[in-house]
Amino acid sequence: MRYRVPSRILTLILLVMLIVVGFFSYTQSIWFPEQLKLGLLKFTTSLPPQQPWIFDDDNSPLSSEIPPDDHRYFSGSSSPAGADDEKKEAVVKAFKYAWNAYVRDAFGYDEYFPISRRGQNLSTGGGIGYTIVDAIDTMYLMGLESEYEVARGWIETELSFNHSHSAYSTFETTIRVLGGLLSAHYLTSDPLYLHHASDLGQRLAGAFNTSSGLPGSTISLGAPEPRNSYATSPAEAGSIQLEFKYLAELTGNRTFWVKAERAMEVFREAKGDLGKDLKGLVPTRIRIDTGTFQSSTVRLGSLADSYYEYLLKQYLQTNMKEPVYQNMYNDAVDGIADNLLRRTPLENLTYMAELNPQGGRAAHLSTLEWNLGYRQEHLVCFLAGTLMLGAVTSGARNGHHKVSVPPRPREFTSRGLRDWKMGIDLLEGCMTTHDTLTGLAPEVAQFRSEDDESYSYKKDWFIPGRFIKGNRSPYEARYMLRSVLPQFINILSPPLIRLYRPEIVESIFIAHRLTGDPRYREWAWNIFSSIEKHARLPSGGYATLMDVDQIPVKWVDKQETFFLSETLKYLYLTFCDSSVLPIRDIVFNTEVGTFISHRHCDILSTDWDLFKAHPLPLFNP
Repeated sequence: MRYRVPSRILTLILLVMLIVVGFFSYTQSIWFPEQLKLGLLKFTTSLPPQQPWIFDDDNSPLSSEIPPDDHRYFSGSSSPAGADDEKKEAVVKAFKYAWNAYVRDAFGYDEYFPISRRGQNLSTGGGIGYTIVDAIDTMYLMGLESEYEVARGWIETELSFNHSHSAYSTFETTIRVLGGLLSAHYLTSDPLYLHHASDLGQRLAGAFNTSSGLPGSTISLGAPEPRNSYATSPAEAGSIQLEFKYLAELTGNRTFWVKAERAMEVFREAKGDLGKDLKGLVPTRIRIDTGTFQSSTVRLGSLADSYYEYLLKQYLQTNMKEPVYQNMYNDAVDGIADNLLRRTPLENLTYMAELNPQGGRAAHLSTLEWNLGYRQEHLVCFLAGTLMLGAVTSGARNGHHKVSVPPRPREFTSRGLRDWKMGIDLLEGCMTTHDTLTGLAPEVAQFRSEDDESYSYKKDWFIPGRFIKGNRSPYEARYMLRSVLPQFINILSPPLIRLYRPEIVESIFIAHRLTGDPRYREWAWNIFSSIEKHARLPSGGYATLMDVDQIPVKWVDKQETFFLSETLKYLYLTFCDSSVLPIRDIVFNTEVGTFISHRHCDILSTDWDLFKAHPLPLFNP
């Protein structure tokens, strides 16, 4: 006999179930309103708390979990990174060791040669403080009071730009000397630095007095007129804007801003001749008189690197209020991802290739064919940190101050997520090139192309100039750090040399600040330890290595100014508390000069059409 439940009982059970479901829905709407709105809670306990979601630009969910292979992209610590006092103090001691040797042998000179224990100025007209001004903000940050006072005293009594017959690099003088003065002023509020910065800025502004508005490569500071005004590079003409714009804000002189902006307008207009394939990438040679690009290599290293860096940083400098730079930066990164990004076939190393033009300089740029060159300069390693910084600012979904440390995938736009991963991949690839006998990377690394089976070599990269299978590599030519153009100063160095460039530690610093991942401090310490072991001279100072893959080492008689102002500064900041110079509020120039982003600068906003309609007269100090 089959038992039947009375209909009244069934009705009562159904009513109770509806009441329970309704009560549960109500409580969820109180305690989890945002999750309910997005439909993430569906009466299931299978989703872990704080489930990371990845959204496309239309806010539709793409993935409900981080794939296992992606965990390394989002590893780190959400707790603020405290200082590592022991390692921080070791870096300070290294700075003092290098600085004291310079003071002993070459104080006041622009450059220092520690083996021969002598100094040298960049011009016969006298020194302009390359080493002192470039490094003074580092001393201040490190709390080196006595060293700082000595440097400040020299600036107060000796620094002069009245060198009538001497030509100086517009680019180098701007980023090192003008940038150093502005950074020192920002950190100390000492009017001495702004006084000298204003004087130098007025002199350097004369470099922009060209038919196109692009600055001449060199300038005489005594009679401010551009020299060698036939051609320049994106790095030289497009990496001085942060300094001039910050000077404009501090002095109220809008002319500094306008001249710097005009150069960027020339770059944007000239890109129209390149065709669509390159997107935001540009060749390394541009004529100053016409403002047009010439057939030349497209790369992210020498003559180009800081141009791309400043596209992002100009956007950040204006407190992310000027989308023209965000668009130019995004176009450039799209071009990088489509044309230069490469991975090796065996070890899956990420690196950035180069594009070499075919057809000669007479060919029209829009019809040029490009051949890939599978080499990467150490300079390119700056891009890893730039991509990561761009991802948490320009590529953040709801504003850069809302991105977690470490970031979560859902906090990025699809573009930002791509750039974040690309930055970490590139940084890991750059660190691989430190796998040498000294633990230091060469100036240039040659990578195995995707279809390269010509060498039975275990690694996917090698140093041009080293032996492979008993034969010299085909990349034997000495690497030229600067252009072969006659107006540039040619500095030749072999690819295996090591100048202790700061690009890798710059990206390590940014990665650590944005993730809190301790592995980045380990990498920084390994690099610092290698420098201490192989470059520290018993007589004082630090020398350059002739060959990073040779023991015992051979030294080159040069202590680069950027070793004090950049390499050691980034290493120091990596071991500092994360509240020291927070990178979400500070904009560093390419020499690690410290500038605050503009908060109230409406009168200095970007308006290129306005500049055309109401041009300012040429600036003649």
